[in-house]
Amino acid sequence: MAAGAGEIRKRIEAAGADPRSITIIAVTKTFDAATARSAIGAGFDQLGENYAAELLDKAAQLADSAVDWHYLGAIQTNKVGRLAPVTTCFQGLARLREAHAIATRKPGARVMVQVELTGLSGRNGCAPAEVPALVERAQAMGLAVDGLMTVAPIEPDRARQAFRRVRELADDLGLVERSMGMSDDLEIAIEEGSTMLRLGRALFGSRETRT
Repeated sequence: MAAGAGEIRKRIEAAGADPRSITIIAVTKTFDAATARSAIGAGFDQLGENYAAELLDKAAQLADSAVDWHYLGAIQTNKVGRLAPVTTCFQGLARLREAHAIATRKPGARVMVQVELTGLSGRNGCAPAEVPALVERAQAMGLAVDGLMTVAPIEPDRARQAFRRVRELADDLGLVERSMGMSDDLEIAIEEGSTMLRLGRALFGSRETRT
């Protein structure tokens, strides 16, 4: 963990940013609670999970720790009620019904709208053209829309285009946060204006297989 954290700081600096200006979400998906606790001990107080059951389990085991939990997965409305008490930010908001479920169960909750730019079938997120309306409706419901989030295409050139599009959308909408960039593409994300990185393998090594 310590080596991973140091390497991340070097990569951020090499990409032209001050590490203190970038929020790092330590993504503990498939790692155990002990790994999550080690991340907290290393100074990472923002943790991310893609699966509701894992977030709820780790939040219970780490209830004695000061940590903000970011839910990164597709939002299932029937699970919002259980997630709401422990989730600091829902980063995968993609549909109006999800915004309604969150606003009902956690008024004023922090959310980020996920923008889909891979073009792949089954990916979570809304089309860029639909983002302004969703942001406006979510804000009208009283939700705090922190910014936009995206998972970029694998190809570096397409990733850069996607990150740039998200930055432009965020700027147009007056949103501060751009959650974009993961272990393999963080340099491109930073160069294109990321304020928040979601990192798992870069911090913890290879992931455990999820059964």
